[in-house]
Amino acid sequence: MVFPVVGGNESKGYDVENSLRFNDGDSAYLSRTPSTPTSNDIGTFSFWFKKTNISDLVNIVGAYDGSANNSFDIQFHSDDRLRIRFGNTALHETSTSQLFRDPSAWYHVLFAIDTTQATDSNRIKFYVNGTQITDFNATSYPNQNVDCLLLTGNSHKIGTTYNAGGNMLDGYLSEVYLIDGQALSPTDFGEFDDNGVWIPKKYTGTFGNNGYFLEFKQTGTSANSSGIGADTSGNDNHFTPTNLAATDITEDTCTNNFATLNPLNFADGGYTMSEGNVKINTNDATRCAGPSTIGVSSGKWYWEIKHTSGASNSQIGIAAEPDELTRTKTSVGESSTSWSYVAPTGKIRNTSNDLHSGSTLADGDIMNIALDLDNNYIYFGKNNTYQNSGDPTSGSSGTGGFAVTAGLTYFYLGGDRTTGGGATQEVNFGNPSFSISSGNNDGKYGNFEYA
Repeated sequence: MVFPVVGGNESKGYDVENSLRFNDGDSAYLSRTPSTPTSNDIGTFSFWFKKTNISDLVNIVGAYDGSANNSFDIQFHSDDRLRIRFGNTALHETSTSQLFRDPSAWYHVLFAIDTTQATDSNRIKFYVNGTQITDFNATSYPNQNVDCLLLTGNSHKIGTTYNAGGNMLDGYLSEVYLIDGQALSPTDFGEFDDNGVWIPKKYTGTFGNNGYFLEFKQTGTSANSSGIGADTSGNDNHFTPTNLAATDITEDTCTNNFATLNPLNFADGGYTMSEGNVKINTNDATRCAGPSTIGVSSGKWYWEIKHTSGASNSQIGIAAEPDELTRTKTSVGESSTSWSYVAPTGKIRNTSNDLHSGSTLADGDIMNIALDLDNNYIYFGKNNTYQNSGDPTSGSSGTGGFAVTAGLTYFYLGGDRTTGGGATQEVNFGNPSFSISSGNNDGKYGNFEYA
């Protein structure tokens, strides 16, 4: 279930193929120790990021020289502000007034650093989606000519604090650049498309001694050109991955934005999300939780749900009114504009009515959902066998499909069938958190267990 970047995206020939998914519960990060820099005090750090945790302190990158007073961090703070912390005997911290709370969007962030500047506000410049940030919540600029520890030959980590001491990253990173010796502008890394949306473009300049470009195209766990942290700038400044695996490489990128589960939709019971918001534990008998971040109203769509545990209590499907179902504590499939597969009974439901009785699901089973909104049918399957002898390719005849109301925007919605249960579901919109054995991956629409 792959969607275009929010706002509409025109790649102009440059497509980003991969991102790296960080799960804070895994304590995952990348690390390296740089060599002698081209410059101690001039550089650029550029990256694309999709948030998953809201109101949580997460570190994008950190570096330090062994003293807590001499450190460097770029973070999204627990108040959802973007901030940079620049330590040189005293901590200098600058943060935006703007809040970043959209879990469906990719943000491009660029920091241009030049501590040689006489004017303190010119020593650090923030840019988000091609526009310079000038409205700040707090400002404390670094001293003139102070070394930037992101550039110098000190411990350097992506996805955690300078000393791997916490604030673990939770989200997706893509197109990560460090340019050593130049304070560049966003137009070196991106441009506005014909719809006014900021999109990436290939950087064609030089990198300096400690510069790097991380594209996350490899899956190895060593600091080399085959590793997750491979540097493709030509400098071979490779990173060592810690607690990262091949399943953390995804096709969810700033030019190929995938749906995830929405942490801003709170349900009647407690639940937790992980693995880039594609895994959910309804640990407090949640009737419905975590609708997809993006809804669809036309076209043909496919996605999968692996029942890791608690299949005996799962009821999942689609809904045109996920917020209302959450508010009323109503399971998906119990309203007129929602359809569900009840895992423990095998029943397909709509408006609290049973439309079909099929196969039950057990832990480890993968559920298939095919949604044809050109012909307005939904098809439910178990391990690639569709219920009611369904054929998602049958078009207007809708063989074995269940008719859905035309003209609505539908979201995926999962949860428990009744209170007193609990389940763990891994939703694969093309960016799976679980291992895929079959390799149904065409490099564009995602990676699925079944074709």
